[in-house]
Amino acid sequence: MTLTAEDIETIEAMISSAQVTTDADAHWIMFSGVLVFFMQSGFAMLCAGSVRAKNVKNIMLKNILDACVGALGFWSLGYGVAYGKYHDGNELVGSSFFFLSGQFERKDAFYNFFFQFAFAATAATIVSGAVAERCGMGAYAGYSWFLTAFVYPVVAHWVWSDKGFLSAFKKEPLLNVGTVDFAGCGVVHMVGGAAAGIGAWVLGPRIGRFDPNVPPEEFMGHSAPLTVLGTFILWVGWYGFNGGSTLAIVGYGDLASKVYVTTTLAAAAGGVTNMLLHFQIAKRFSDDKHGIYDIAETCNGVLAGLVSITASCSVVEPWAACVIGLIGAFVYTFGSCTLKKLEIDDAVNATPVHFFCGAWGLIAPGLFARGLGMRAAYGNHRTGLFYGGKGVMLSVQLLAFVAITLWVTVTMLPFFILMKAMGIFRVAEEDEVRGLDDSKHVSKVTFPIF
Repeated sequence: MTLTAEDIETIEAMISSAQVTTDADAHWIMFSGVLVFFMQSGFAMLCAGSVRAKNVKNIMLKNILDACVGALGFWSLGYGVAYGKYHDGNELVGSSFFFLSGQFERKDAFYNFFFQFAFAATAATIVSGAVAERCGMGAYAGYSWFLTAFVYPVVAHWVWSDKGFLSAFKKEPLLNVGTVDFAGCGVVHMVGGAAAGIGAWVLGPRIGRFDPNVPPEEFMGHSAPLTVLGTFILWVGWYGFNGGSTLAIVGYGDLASKVYVTTTLAAAAGGVTNMLLHFQIAKRFSDDKHGIYDIAETCNGVLAGLVSITASCSVVEPWAACVIGLIGAFVYTFGSCTLKKLEIDDAVNATPVHFFCGAWGLIAPGLFARGLGMRAAYGNHRTGLFYGGKGVMLSVQLLAFVAITLWVTVTMLPFFILMKAMGIFRVAEEDEVRGLDDSKHVSKVTFPIF
């Protein structure tokens, strides 16, 4: 067979078109990954504003360590555990691509690693605020590596790989639907939030935090501007977090734009609801019966809405996104009150925002998922309970909730208990009272000039 000049031009055009599509999708994933990674600065600002001034340097360094240690952990083991190809279809864990070696470059792509690393680092940094102002640096670095190298990747494999037992991307997904967790309510936020709550419980509260003779105001964050700045940075980053989870842009522009809208509406509904809710709480329980427009709680409401919509952002309608964000504010407040009742000291309310709202967000698709959205995002016709789904999807979502919670508990609880038994989990009492910046981050050494 002899190819004519016209045939050759047609083939070249087809190859060029396919390459353009590949490159456009790669650029979308890398750009979204940068937005997700930029969320690290949002977490850093939020944490810095939410702790006392004497501990700002310490919490900032821990946020930097999350990115550094998380990158090494996810490169060495994490990516292979999450997405390593396994010839017989292991449903629990991957077994290749460790250190991005083997056939990684032939069977996968570096932009995939970068995007997924940004998610792993997000899961790790959630804990930093919960254990702020009293956690030892060595134990914190060890936790960051353990979570990004093993704990988080196992859950990512279950839900997001094409082999995981909970995955919606399997050839034969569980109950013909699998877990609908588009951008990580369960995979990222429940994992990080559960680890945060467990860590704060094992570590114990800050000195005087629940002492009736110590005013709660002594533990308030020192900078509202940093808290607001961190919240806005996180909100911007969430567009990469949710929108980038289409994992392609060519042919998915409509889906990605819808995700941007539902993400925006859920955040807005959560912020307004939480502001008004805490105004009424303050009005009812304060001595002067005057409400307070609490800026920190408004920010937490925005974050509660963002977390709550993360699983369902691609499969629900805009009105449902508002409802999900609104309910998320109540779920967050319930979680915050529960932790205070149990005297678990989460310095920045990371557990209520990420675990409690992550759990609610994971359940939400089982209620609000619409068939049109499911076809666009997952290629099936399953619907949530409110659209006649008969509870099939809801059952899978609840199973994922139980599995993720149990997994994080059985891995992170012994880890934190071991760190405590070794005496490295908590700083010395005098250092905590004095402040970790002065005791750990003020140089007393004069370096020679060479």
